[in-house]
Amino acid sequence: MNKNMSNADRAIRLAVVVVIAILYYTGVVSGTLAIILGVVAVAFVLTSLIGWCPLYRIVGLSTRRG
Repeated sequence: MNKNMSNADRAIRLAVVVVIAILYYTGVVSGTLAIILGVVAVAFVLTSLIGWCPLYRIVGLSTRRG
């Protein structure tokens, strides 16, 4: 499994996770939307931590140099 995410890509995903968390904890999102965004946030955190996105692999995309 080769890394296919740049540091900038990983930082953007983590920033999105922070925004989702803020929206959830302030009560802006709830119900089904909160569940969907929670799943997206977990996926973003996991892919950011390992630096590899399976969707990028399927599409043949890489944001990492080299």
